[in-house]
Amino acid sequence: MNQSKNRKTVLMICMVAMMAALVAVGSKIPDIQIPSPLGTNRFHLGNVMCALSGLLLGPWWGALAAGLGSAIFDLFDPLRIMEAPITFVTKGVYGLAAGAVFFKVFKGRSNYVNEAVASAAAAVSYIAIYMVKCFVYNGLLVKGLSPDAAWIATLGKLPSSLFNGIVAVIFAPILGVALHKALKSAHLGRAAD
Repeated sequence: MNQSKNRKTVLMICMVAMMAALVAVGSKIPDIQIPSPLGTNRFHLGNVMCALSGLLLGPWWGALAAGLGSAIFDLFDPLRIMEAPITFVTKGVYGLAAGAVFFKVFKGRSNYVNEAVASAAAAVSYIAIYMVKCFVYNGLLVKGLSPDAAWIATLGKLPSSLFNGIVAVIFAPILGVALHKALKSAHLGRAAD
């Protein structure tokens, strides 16, 4: 019994490390800068991997993988390094929400609709938290903007956040369904069990 629990813990730690690496790499790839009148936004695949972390690992392990991978990405970017702890929390919410909805509401039943709904809930949760972070931290604290100017700057981030969220809602379930089938056929069952 104890050996089985140790094996499961080692498996989860390895999967968290793998997913954290995929989140970090996904946050860099393709890294397309999207110009807008209010500043530059980016398109990347990090949100897909954050949602996938929750879908595969469950809420807590998924939050850890999503948060760690995103924070690691920030640590390698001199413009974002100071935001790494905040990113750990905000992106951790992405994995937490996806895993909580998928495993608590849908009981881990893998199909595209269940995983898409879980990814959508995670995207909405993250976008809300990210907008608050952009307003308070980036707008009011770092840039010292007035509340009106901070809201305008924050709204400039909304289009790319929505686009990245929509991409995650479409592609994370595709990967999730395929990987759940692969885990099952490898006799690993559901990763978060």
